[in-house]
Amino acid sequence: MNQKGFNLHTPEFNNYSSPTASYSSNGSSISQQDSQHHDDLENKLREIEKVMLGTDQAFMDSFDDSTSHVTDGRTITEIISRRDFKELLLACAKSVAENDTITADWLMSEIRPMVSVYGEPAHRLGAYLLEGLVARLSSSGSSIYNALKCKEPSGEELFSYMRLLYESCPYFKFGYLSANGAIAEAMKNENKIHIVDFQIAQGSQWVTLIKALACRPGGPPSLRITGVDDFTNAYARGGKVNIVGQRLANLAESCNISFEFHGVSVSGSEVESKHLDIRPDESLAVNFAFMLHHMPDESVHPQNHRDRLLRLVKSLSPKVVTLVEQESNVNTAPFFHRFQETLNYYTAIFESIDVTLPRNDQQRVNIEQHCLARDIVNIIACEGAERVERHELLGKWRSRFTMAGFTPYPLSSLVNNTIKSLLENYSHKYRLEERDGALFLGWMNRNLVASCAWK
Repeated sequence: MNQKGFNLHTPEFNNYSSPTASYSSNGSSISQQDSQHHDDLENKLREIEKVMLGTDQAFMDSFDDSTSHVTDGRTITEIISRRDFKELLLACAKSVAENDTITADWLMSEIRPMVSVYGEPAHRLGAYLLEGLVARLSSSGSSIYNALKCKEPSGEELFSYMRLLYESCPYFKFGYLSANGAIAEAMKNENKIHIVDFQIAQGSQWVTLIKALACRPGGPPSLRITGVDDFTNAYARGGKVNIVGQRLANLAESCNISFEFHGVSVSGSEVESKHLDIRPDESLAVNFAFMLHHMPDESVHPQNHRDRLLRLVKSLSPKVVTLVEQESNVNTAPFFHRFQETLNYYTAIFESIDVTLPRNDQQRVNIEQHCLARDIVNIIACEGAERVERHELLGKWRSRFTMAGFTPYPLSSLVNNTIKSLLENYSHKYRLEERDGALFLGWMNRNLVASCAWK
């Protein structure tokens, strides 16, 4: 959930690079043991995914049956005559999946007049889904995705859209508050704290934590933050990572907290332990907020940076590790399921924005275009290393963390109460659920963001 242009995440940019280096975290070649670990991990995750598809898979099977003769003119005519927008999109996606260009073009011609960036949430979302389908059908997903990146507004404009999205919806505040709560609880008796943030962006997450540490009974601890950064984040804030460090240092000074900042200007998939300056006299917290889903995993390349990072972090013996991610299953899902999941997930996102910002508001259009659309096109149109939006459900993240050697860290009930108070400022359609040691923020009956902690 990026707030990087066309990205629903923190109020900042994300990393869109897709490294394909095939070396281990210490620079050596991948061993036979690593290869066996990769195979075992992939098989395990495939099993989990089959279980998680559940009723969604049953729905897809029934849809497959109803469109098994998608080239039958009568069947398509019936779908078109019903004018059910979602059914038209799904039928079009199925035609694209089957490379049935004639039927897909036919359905696209029916869908196109129905979409509008000023319309209802489904029709606004449909405009970007249609763009993704067109790109996929023409095998131009990569070029269109990159073209969208080139059409980004200035950094100052983009940041204003991110900030408005941040204020309009509670998703990012939920993630920040829940992660900060876990870190504060784990570090309540520590005098020297080191936080490694794998997506520092604007550093917004740490404002509330610094203020909370300043009020700690017995006096504040010393705090050091290592922020992983890249060039896209620099574009969003209009400068290098030292800008974030200076802002946080000024805040810490005003709170009488001893503070040190270290910026690491490399993409997350390139991070190694040498970049992090781990010191034995400090208690370590690691923050993965809306970041890990951008890391290539075993389905993209044998190097599997997604799990390499988790093993690297575990080797550092952190006191707590926080995870915040979108609750969506599009990483290794087949294309048709991925399309359906994207449709359902972003329908809820667009509906939540609709409650806050008027449909004729150009700012709302800018938010959806520059903070959401490119993610959607990337999920629908791109494959392999070019598809960088690879969300997984919490159950799969749990398996990855467990296989890396982590155990769950229980979230404080105080965090739950704080977030409930936060949600009172938003629509009653938002809901908070605590389940199996994790917190889920949802819109009506759809979970959208999950947060948990590990040690």
